[in-house]
Amino acid sequence: MVTRIRIMTVLALLVGSSLGQGHPIDSQRSAITVRVFKSGLFSTFADNHEIRAPIARGSLDEAAHRVEFVIESQELVVLDPNLSTDKRHQVQERMLGAEVLDSSQFHEIRFESNRVERETPDRFLVSGNLFLHGNIRPISLHVIRSDEHYHGETVLKQHDFGITPISIAGGTVKVRDELKVEFDIVVKSADQRADSHR
Repeated sequence: MVTRIRIMTVLALLVGSSLGQGHPIDSQRSAITVRVFKSGLFSTFADNHEIRAPIARGSLDEAAHRVEFVIESQELVVLDPNLSTDKRHQVQERMLGAEVLDSSQFHEIRFESNRVERETPDRFLVSGNLFLHGNIRPISLHVIRSDEHYHGETVLKQHDFGITPISIAGGTVKVRDELKVEFDIVVKSADQRADSHR
């Protein structure tokens, strides 16, 4: 019986590979961090923000030159360790609210690649479409592989996705249009993939 289960597991993995499904992203070990920076005349009195964007699901397939993943917008979390709990909660509500992500209407943030170019054995130029806040925009970014990790960073402009950067005190304190996105994506190991088919 055990042998049969193992054979079925191997067949399932082979079939998944032949269909180009790629390797599932390990959402527990992967990390996407968004950094929001302050600007304006009195920016000294404002705060930069660090936001965690957990990956809900996705896959990566080097052979098929494809990567895709989904982030559930309601799951974004403001980290900001230097803020009080109340202040951090206020920032969280504003980020998810109608002013910024409008997460009650736009439930998902999604990236789908349409081209992956290998620049060196461990460096790639990935191009694709980012679906955010009801808008679709092409983006390109460099990705570096280190063991099972794929990491890098890119810059997005909020205006490109129909989001107006928050501004208070008559514009003397505001956040920059540009957001820095850092990522470290890990695919599930062969053992993890085999376990999911048992």
